[in-house]
This record gives sequence, structure tokens and C-alpha cells, in this order.
Amino acid sequence: MPDIAHVRDWLLGLQQRITSACADIDGKAFLSDPWRKPEGERLQGDGVTAILENGNVFERAGCGFSQVRGPQLPPSATQHRPELAGAPFEAMGVSLVFHPRNPYAPTVHMNVRMIAATPAGGEPVCWFGGGMDLTPHYGFEEDARHFHRVCKDALAPFGEDKYPRFKRWCDEYFSLRHRGEQRGIGGVFFDDFAELGQARSFEMLQTVGDALLPAYLPILSRRKDTPYGEREREFQLYRRGRYVEFNLVWDRGTHFGLQSGGRTESILMSMPPLASWSYRREAEPGTPEHELIRRFLVPQEWA
Repeated sequence: MPDIAHVRDWLLGLQQRITSACADIDGKAFLSDPWRKPEGERLQGDGVTAILENGNVFERAGCGFSQVRGPQLPPSATQHRPELAGAPFEAMGVSLVFHPRNPYAPTVHMNVRMIAATPAGGEPVCWFGGGMDLTPHYGFEEDARHFHRVCKDALAPFGEDKYPRFKRWCDEYFSLRHRGEQRGIGGVFFDDFAELGQARSFEMLQTVGDALLPAYLPILSRRKDTPYGEREREFQLYRRGRYVEFNLVWDRGTHFGLQSGGRTESILMSMPPLASWSYRREAEPGTPEHELIRRFLVPQEWA
């Protein structure tokens, strides 16, 4: 088992580094909201939710740390480990979703987490999960290639198989299966991971977490001041509706938090402040909106 205090300190440091860098770009500070679960609740633990709303660059940006303990793992966490069903557990991680104001600047999601469970009469079992993915509303090939190249380079020291494997996993996971379309241009995703041993697996988790800023900030800097109008804003809100659908219908992290009795306000901070839906909307061929769906929201090799 990794040193729990060491993992916690690193996660809190990661949260601070990311929010500080993004506050510098926005010009507005994140609100820090420490919380602790009340005594007597099924889930115990604490965390810090850092939130920036109505900023100059970010319409909403949430980055949360949590460390919680519960009497039994929820179903969302034992899909691939049925032998741990009902085992007491401890989970900690950092999760973020940033929704920029400018439609040309993409939404980004990142999560790094560790879960430990102790089955009845057995030894503690620990594994890691997480990754990052990019969701543009308007597609730019240089942005997609940069994001994936940083992900690939970050994973290279841990084996040549890791990026293609985790990239494919990300494409499969961040799919709106009820619509038959991708949420964005993907990135990397892994779960139930401990195959490199506890120490090396944690190193890989750290490397993925540290890759978020170099993967995302150059793209944000390129797009955050791009002129836009009502058409682009309206399309942004429409695509955000797809983001909401995925988070509520398919996201295991959302399900894990709600099923285990987590803090709802922190779990749902990933939602955009505004979103919209249209009945059977179709983009006109030849437009940038159609190009996003035709060219970018299709699993492909970017790096």
C-alpha cells in the first residue's frame, strides 16, 4: 500500500499548482471551499473544492480534492472486481472540469485517483485510475495533435503500450453510446491499474496529473481571445448539452460519488453553467460546426 499521507499531500499540491496557473491566466482567483462529511453519515472524509465562476477566461472551472472512506464499495467501482463487492474502501483524488467562456477554447477534464479496499478476511487491495480528455466545440488539428502528443510523451517512460492502450480506452469510455457519437477528441484514460506495482503505478499517476497544464494551457492561450458571435455561442451551449448527458448517464465517477453518498455539490461541479438542447439538430455541410462532427468527433490517431 502507498503511504496515504504522501498521496494526499501530492494530490493537494497538484490541485494548488493547477488552480494557481489557471487563476493567473483568468485574472480571477478560485474560491477555496474546504468541507468535511458530518459525523453519522455513511461516507466519511473531507476535501477542498476550488471553484471559479464568471471569470474573464473561464465561465466555470472546478477542481476538487477529496479523501473519503465508506463501509462498502458502490456498484460503479466493482464492475471489474466483483470479488470486492461490499468491501470497505478509501478513495482519494483530484478531479477537474474547466469550461472556458470563448466557444473556440475547448473544455478540458482531468481526474487522478487512488482507491483501496479490504475484502473480508483478505489483504488490502489498491489501484489507480484517471486520465484527461479534450472537448472542443470548434475543431483545430494543431490543438488535437498537441494535446495527444503531450499525453503520449508523458506515458512513454512507463511502456510503449500505455499511450495506445489508454488512448483507445479513452475513446471507448468517453462515448455517448445512446447517440453513437464521441464526447470530444479524447486523450487517455485508465482504471483499475496497479500492474506496474504500487510505487511505479503511483509514479505514472503523478506523471499524468502533471501533464495537464502543458497539454491544455498552450491551447487555451491560443483560443481564449478569438472573436466570436451569437452563432458560435449558441453552438457552444448546444455541444455543452452533450457534455451534461455524458456526465449524468455514463460517467462512472459521477455514479461512484452519488452512489457512495458523496458531496453532491462537489460531484456536480463538472456541469457547465449554461447548456441547451435542440430537437434533431443537424449542422449544415461545409460549416465549421459540421466539420467538428464529421472530422473531429471520430476516433483517430492524433499523435
